Amino acid sequence: MTYQPVVPFNGYSGWLFLNRTREAQQEAFDQSASVQRNEEYFRENIAEVTSAEQLVSDRQLLEVALGAFGLDEDIDNKYFIQKILEDGSLDDDALANKLTDKRYLAFTQAFGFGDFSTPRTTLSEFPDEILSAYKDKQFEIAVGNQDADMRLALGLDRELSDIASLDTSEAGMWFSVMGNTPVRTVFETALNLPTSVGALNVDKQLEIFQERAEAMFGSSDVAQFADAEKREDLVQRFLMQSQINAGYTGYSSASAALTLLQSSATFY
Repeated sequence: MTYQPVVPFNGYSGWLFLNRTREAQQEAFDQSASVQRNEEYFRENIAEVTSAEQLVSDRQLLEVALGAFGLDEDIDNKYFIQKILEDGSLDDDALANKLTDKRYLAFTQAFGFGDFSTPRTTLSEFPDEILSAYKDKQFEIAVGNQDADMRLALGLDRELSDIASLDTSEAGMWFSVMGNTPVRTVFETALNLPTSVGALNVDKQLEIFQERAEAMFGSSDVAQFADAEKREDLVQRFLMQSQINAGYTGYSSASAALTLLQSSATFY
């Protein structure tokens, strides 16, 4: 039986409770039979996988591989996943580079089937790397089954820290934010932006995000969220605004985001 996380309150009070109990709840979740079974199988078999075709042919390995990147819904899209992995990330025309959802890019880079003559699956530290991400992501999904907002808030700390530390321009960081569905949803909600802003020209979107961030956080830079206190401020604003939105519509932005996450990836 899989451990079900406890989230007794919604909104920011629920977030504070989850933070206080996160370590104990994560440990209990990691000891669940299904998680332990997948971990054991992955550790025993992944080093033997040297091609994308082998990976997609083994459903249990693929479950962990996709689950580590929050791509669980693609478990039956074997041709699509194999194509992403075989294309790799080094060629500008590679499929992962054409998708707006950059989780696919991180996925193919992690495995390295299309980028290196010897994939990263053979590295001694590879199982630990993927399984750590897998357990974190699956815990977030389990939390999301209780409260969709909490799932987005949990993932934000990791995702936004990575974006804020990128060696790129501020515009490039914002484009990474806008191309990451969960992170974008948190920002859109916290900045009180309508989802329809996504239909605008990307340069106009960039301008809007920067202007709202400047007004609310005192800076238009994504890099400010490398600071933990700034990320916590963002989460607080997100959860409060999401509750306000849900009060008017009965359907939170997080619920909409989870629907988007389960839909097919889109191209530029």
